[in-house]
Amino acid sequence: MSFTYADEAESPRITPAVQWLIAINVAIYFLQLTVVSPPDVQSALGFEVRDLPYAWWKAFTYMFVHADFWHLALNMYTLWLFGPRVEHAWSSGGFTRYYLLCGLGGWLAHLLFFRGALLLGASGAIYGVMYAYARQWPDDELHVFGVMPVKVKWLVAFLIVSSLVLGLSSLGASGGTAHFAHLGGAAAGWFYLRTPSAQGIARLRERISQVPDTPDEIPRPVPRSLPRPRERQEIDEIVAKSKAVASRRPMAPAPLRKVAARSRADDLNLVLDKISEHGLDSLTGDERQLLEDMSKKLRGK
Repeated sequence: MSFTYADEAESPRITPAVQWLIAINVAIYFLQLTVVSPPDVQSALGFEVRDLPYAWWKAFTYMFVHADFWHLALNMYTLWLFGPRVEHAWSSGGFTRYYLLCGLGGWLAHLLFFRGALLLGASGAIYGVMYAYARQWPDDELHVFGVMPVKVKWLVAFLIVSSLVLGLSSLGASGGTAHFAHLGGAAAGWFYLRTPSAQGIARLRERISQVPDTPDEIPRPVPRSLPRPRERQEIDEIVAKSKAVASRRPMAPAPLRKVAARSRADDLNLVLDKISEHGLDSLTGDERQLLEDMSKKLRGK
């Protein structure tokens, strides 16, 4: 399976958190092939119900140890495929916390529905990563076996439904794939991404733009949303006045800081001219401040 990012130039193929997660998983697998026997590593890091409550840390360590090479290879390839773009859109710290939370969700689902087997592997956490990717970029196309294009949202939905069906059919079994851990990881991702705290940064980025840099002040955020009705009316009045002034006295806009000495009325006229010709977004920080001061002064009168 492979696909190309729509914003490939902006999204690195490998990111720090994904790189470290893959390295840790590979290192532990190498350890169980060379220094310590696989059963000993799996027993020390994998989770079983009997480990509670004394070995509670295994709720996290289980996701770094795998049963065999193909188990490791498939999980790490999927993490490499979906993880970097999600991490790039968030942050390394945020992605790592999300990854561990989804892994913990997989552990909880396994504990509730599939108690009879040793829990190993990063599949629960990776299902959460796939869900996050499908939620953010649902229409990206992934080529299964390099030839068959499938949208990410349908692929992830198919995998989740398959895990549900297989999990229900394996209830009561003493071994096999922990399908409910997959579902728990995806469910934890769904729950996390629906919380207000998780969506706060994304919403803020959609509504905030940066004021053009000026040498005298630090850029401050300006909401993209429309002004309130009263503010909109005041701005419309100012723009109308500026158009009347511009029709009588055309003048090229110039930043206020470039004029050595000028009256406040002249400064306001220049700002109004600039709004009329170029719009509000063209104002510098000083010009915005002048407009706000005059607006407050008019309201006071």
